[in-house]
Amino acid sequence: MPKLKLYGDEVEFETGMTVMQVCEQAGIEIPRFCYHERLSVAGNCRMCLVEVKPGPPKPAASCAMPAGDGMEVETDSEMVRTARNGVMEFMLINHPLDCPVCDQGGECDLQDQSLAFGSDKSRYTEKKRIPDEKYMGPLIKTIMTRCIHCTRCVRFSTEVAGVTDMGLLNRGEHAEISSLEKAISSELSGNLVDLCPVGALTSKPYENKARPWELKKTESIDVMDAMGCNIRIDSRGNEVLRILPRLNEDINEEWISDKTRHACDGLKNQRLDRPYIRGDDGKLVTASWDQALNAVKQGLSGLKGNEIAAIAGDQADVESMFALKELMNSIGSTNIDCRQDGAKLDNSVRASYLFNSTIAGIEDADAILIIGANPRWEAAVLNARIRKQWLTGKLKIGLIGEKLDLAYDYEYLGAGLETLAEFVSGKKSEFSDILSKAERGMLILGNSAICRDDGADILGAAHKIADRWMIKDDWNGFNMLHTAASRVGGLDIGFIPDDKNINVNKIIAAAKTGNIKAIYLLGADEIDTKALEKSFVIYQGHHGDAGATCADVILPGSAYSEKSASYVNLEGRVQMTKRAIYAPGDAKEDWAIIRALSETLGKKLDYDNLSQLRIKLREKFPHMAEIDIVPDEKWAEFGSSNKLKTGKLLTNIDNFYMTDPISRASITMANCTKEVILNTREAKISNG
Repeated sequence: MPKLKLYGDEVEFETGMTVMQVCEQAGIEIPRFCYHERLSVAGNCRMCLVEVKPGPPKPAASCAMPAGDGMEVETDSEMVRTARNGVMEFMLINHPLDCPVCDQGGECDLQDQSLAFGSDKSRYTEKKRIPDEKYMGPLIKTIMTRCIHCTRCVRFSTEVAGVTDMGLLNRGEHAEISSLEKAISSELSGNLVDLCPVGALTSKPYENKARPWELKKTESIDVMDAMGCNIRIDSRGNEVLRILPRLNEDINEEWISDKTRHACDGLKNQRLDRPYIRGDDGKLVTASWDQALNAVKQGLSGLKGNEIAAIAGDQADVESMFALKELMNSIGSTNIDCRQDGAKLDNSVRASYLFNSTIAGIEDADAILIIGANPRWEAAVLNARIRKQWLTGKLKIGLIGEKLDLAYDYEYLGAGLETLAEFVSGKKSEFSDILSKAERGMLILGNSAICRDDGADILGAAHKIADRWMIKDDWNGFNMLHTAASRVGGLDIGFIPDDKNINVNKIIAAAKTGNIKAIYLLGADEIDTKALEKSFVIYQGHHGDAGATCADVILPGSAYSEKSASYVNLEGRVQMTKRAIYAPGDAKEDWAIIRALSETLGKKLDYDNLSQLRIKLREKFPHMAEIDIVPDEKWAEFGSSNKLKTGKLLTNIDNFYMTDPISRASITMANCTKEVILNTREAKISNG
């Protein structure tokens, strides 16, 4: 391996590394503004200057200089200190002295670097440059006088997000970052605020809310989709003020979607903070917990087990589903389902409902066949990982289903099941040749494709395609792209009917006819609630959404930020949330509500706290104790072998920003919907 000298010590490095990377590898920190390890090298800021010998008698930008064998590098010589001091002086020439009112204060790279490398006085007496503020949508607040033109934002939006909405206009002193007064049309635009090393781009919903040292920081995971992105919840008092990403190379790297980041204001709107009972006049009235639990007991009295059902929603945690399953079984009911969208999945083969290649495994893929999915809206961060691999030129992508803008090029193979049938039959085509030659082929099956009546047939067809091209000794390329955070966990613990002929659609149909006389909704809001008019409905959840409007008894539960709970992401990775704040009013943790109800019904569950519940859960399902581990699952037969019908494969998400009770209660997500989805300027007006 080649070597260079750092302060007389020889350091080995891999060919192709830059001087900055070698220094970082050796534990020497190099200041920078424009450089970011996940973006292309720009060399704009010149803050990373070092002295290199042999070479010209001037400092060199270490981010852009390839490391060479035999180099001698000085990172703290007199030349380097003078150069960095001069760069910092130029950087601050036009920068306003508004740190006390800047939202970046306390988290600002410019503050840190100016303290380390700046001067204690200014020699600049001319007027400062004052560029106009820019409009970039309802999520990003601009103060362009602070901009140092590092172009991180431009490179992120172009390279990672895959949109061309941002650019650097003009030259020299007239240079300006702009989106041409247009909202950034990316589901990842909030990451621009994290990337900005100064206060030029800040979070508009978080504007003037708090200082970083006032916030309690809680590490948790996201439940807005099935990825399980690692996040940090920042709260003050009993209010979540912002959500930021945590680094996890296996899942979300250091990105999160705009819904994950900015839907947190929905946690305080339309909340259920006390129990309710529907009175004789048809109106909901507040009640005590004893009254509500006794009302449930009265509503269930005299009913047989097969006349009672339970449906779990998309954000239900494993502990609450496990407790509800045990309660339902204790009263003789197996009419339970976590597939509220009607997905034709079962838990007989775990590999049939997992993202088996893993999210990080996308970077090993050389061909991907997407069937009936919209990764950009269903898992925005996962879609960025696909784009990352596509940019290397090693990945070919084919799509069967709706023609979509996925932020990367793909071969459009067809809209419906006829095209899928051709792949099942092995008919020769250009893309089938690509799949046959691929060493790491992947199939991504969208959740909406298997929610159809013939979903089992589509699942079986996907199995045949994967079996032919994507299954190798050390590689499983079959991947199910879920949209619900609760789905894999629910299937893992068997929160589905014992009879495979029964599913959520049949449960709702039975409720409509009166055969199901009572139904328990555990945060289930994405169902046809009008069909439940003849049933006694118990709704347990945290928001006054669709399920609460049809309920006879409402039991207020906790949102993901208000409880310690387990979730299983689409890879099969068990993860944990941590309580950042307390639930409002009289709301309780979901498992505790079910435990209290079991005692009222005379079917007391044999655990009194969360630790005891988890011990029992892990006794029955040992993999629930394997936190943050993705096990290899055996490949076997699944799905139906029936002949595919005809028709188009349509995705079932029509608005990325509003897919669950929390995001539907968010004012910020409503503004995003107006601006990006409905393409109006109302959001701009309401946000000034």
